[in-house]
Amino acid sequence: MVTIAELVHGAYRSKTQVQQQRRLEFIERLSSDVPVHPVTLAIARLAGRIEGQQEAVRVQFAFEDLLIGATALHLGYELATLNLRDFQKIPGLSVIQP
Repeated sequence: MVTIAELVHGAYRSKTQVQQQRRLEFIERLSSDVPVHPVTLAIARLAGRIEGQQEAVRVQFAFEDLLIGATALHLGYELATLNLRDFQKIPGLSVIQP
């Protein structure tokens, strides 16, 4: 769900109305073809624990990245991302570059 929010945010920052509409249509197709996992209470607790533990040692995350990482950890998924630098800060998260 957080990733969908980030994609929609990007779509609304498009330079043209045509580009925006194309991106929004892509997001709709994507969310109907790929499983979308909600942020559950268990994921929120995991994210809170990770954030608290990491902030105690002065490591900070973008909140969206934290929720995406906690969701992947909770579900036992590897996370494919071009943003290796930020996601590798999440302990225990398996991060791969596509």
